[in-house]
Amino acid sequence: MAALETIRVKFGVVITVLIAVALLSFIIDPTTLQSVSSSMSSKYDVGEIDGKSISYVDYQADVEKFTTINEIMSGSSAQNEQQQTAIRNAAWQSLVDKYLFVKNAENAGIYVGKEEMNDIVAGNILSPVFTQNPAFLDENGNFSPALVSDFLAYKDTDQTGRLQLYWDYLIETAKNQEYYSKYMSLFTQSNFTNSLMLNEQIADNNNTFNVEFVMVPFGYVQDTTVVVSDSEIKAYYDAHKKFYRQQASRDIEYVVFEVTPSAEDIAAANQSLVDVYDEFASTENMRSFLLANSDRQIDNHWYKAGELNTIAKAVNDYAFGDNASVSEVISNGNTFYAVRVMESAMIPDSVFVKYVPSASENVDSLLNVAEPMWITQTPGFEDVMAAAKNSRITAGGLTFEVLDRTAPVAKKRVAVLEKTAVASKETVNGFYSKANTFATKTAGKYENFQKALEEEGVYAHPVNKMLEGTNRLGAIDNTREVTRWAFDAKVGDASNIITVDNNYFIIAALKNIHKEGYSPVEEVSTAISNILYNQKIGEKKAAEVAEKIEGLTDMEAIAAALETTVSTKDGVAFASMGAQGLDPKFIGAASVAEEGKLYGPLAGSIGVYVYKVTGRDTGAFFTEDDAKARDAQMTQYSTQMLVPTMMDDAEVKDNRARFY
Repeated sequence: MAALETIRVKFGVVITVLIAVALLSFIIDPTTLQSVSSSMSSKYDVGEIDGKSISYVDYQADVEKFTTINEIMSGSSAQNEQQQTAIRNAAWQSLVDKYLFVKNAENAGIYVGKEEMNDIVAGNILSPVFTQNPAFLDENGNFSPALVSDFLAYKDTDQTGRLQLYWDYLIETAKNQEYYSKYMSLFTQSNFTNSLMLNEQIADNNNTFNVEFVMVPFGYVQDTTVVVSDSEIKAYYDAHKKFYRQQASRDIEYVVFEVTPSAEDIAAANQSLVDVYDEFASTENMRSFLLANSDRQIDNHWYKAGELNTIAKAVNDYAFGDNASVSEVISNGNTFYAVRVMESAMIPDSVFVKYVPSASENVDSLLNVAEPMWITQTPGFEDVMAAAKNSRITAGGLTFEVLDRTAPVAKKRVAVLEKTAVASKETVNGFYSKANTFATKTAGKYENFQKALEEEGVYAHPVNKMLEGTNRLGAIDNTREVTRWAFDAKVGDASNIITVDNNYFIIAALKNIHKEGYSPVEEVSTAISNILYNQKIGEKKAAEVAEKIEGLTDMEAIAAALETTVSTKDGVAFASMGAQGLDPKFIGAASVAEEGKLYGPLAGSIGVYVYKVTGRDTGAFFTEDDAKARDAQMTQYSTQMLVPTMMDDAEVKDNRARFY
């Protein structure tokens, strides 16, 4: 009974919890529990900034916010992949600013207060967020605080909340820019070069020297008497470990079955063009015809000789040759063309114009005060290029007055009927069948993957240290699914078929995993061994040279003893070390050597040197302006590295590639 009482007391709480969990399972939907569990797991974090975990849900909310802002600014809700990437990057940068940069700036004593922000909005402090925003510029392009006030008044009547979101974005951006401006000024203003330092830079960079030397190369044959031990490798690794920090990556091999048109597909493309050729040659509604029958649509561009080479050289040669107005069928690989010259004229490359909106009142008055400018051919405004000097023309909702033109050249408007062969369903199925045969033989294992390579006669492409953000394999874009598979797989696994853009069937195998942190000494031992070998061979060769030339002071005698010749180099400058074809170690040592004194042996990067500086010269090619420009470049570089350095110090982790 005593034992039962002990069990009841000590495990009563545990039993109560188990009962509670069991009851909750009846009340709460399992998917809800899974969602809660997921939100608490770092696996579902898109990153970490200075110890702050960024969940996918929170980050996606910011992405949606920046998507709305982009729609407001661009006036369009459509975004291509490049724009979506830019939006996601902007959302991530805002989080870096919020959780890292602003905090560091405030720790440095920098602060942007409410009164300061009021002055920015009022225009008392000029911020490009407002002064360069088209919504706040008057008709003369000047910043107008009155327009800001009008926006604020209109914002308060906006029931959608979009304008409030945009305003909050402007305020946050302007505030962050003030933090950046102040923080960067700490570095730019403190990076001061006084006159003594400036003169020293000028002198150092204007000094050149002449040198004669004898070099004994290390050679390319490995010296078996020079041995690098495991303990030496480990000691070097420990002393230089910071240089071996690595990102998480994977080593894979992959085979790819690219879908290409068959001979039958190519013949079908040719025939489809032939079938409509006569109509192409005679149609009076070329725009509609090409829209229905061609891979390339009509454009009104005036082409000059050579520009149609971007389509195909044969197309350009026909259009600007002494030919009939309609070509025969032109074959170029898997693509077929027919060319019809629609119009020929003498057209300038650019015109000097004034322009105003056609719907404006008093067009004449507005044109009188409009600023003239040179313009080149632009889609939708091609007819402006053909307009006569001192004429007016309306195009794209604008009225142009042509004031001047460059010299006209022969140009043509050309219609191109284009048909490119595409793989038929049967062809695609054939390539998929080959990929499926390979994947079946692989059966998810790397060892089977290797056997399948031999049996199927397929080449495997190796990729070492593939990062999690990789989205391109060789010439193939949009391979994110391959990367995601590799980062979820185990060493020795092989994938099923991964389809990319319906044009490639890929089977990958995972060879090795490199975890984030420091490369294991085993992975870098070969590189370290080479470094230590070069050091040791340098020491050995230097000792051998020293023994052979002991007591010699004449360069010719030294060269004879070493069975080589004396070389000379004039005008060597330490400031342009990399551009002179000499060993950097040798240049560095010779730059401070006493003139007329024999030095060496010196172990360089590729051989052992014995040398003598025979003369020095001070030029004037490096000026004070050069020195100041170099200082400005160094300052700019240091400011560009501030945030990356902060991110590295805070160990910021960006795992967005797992989700996008």
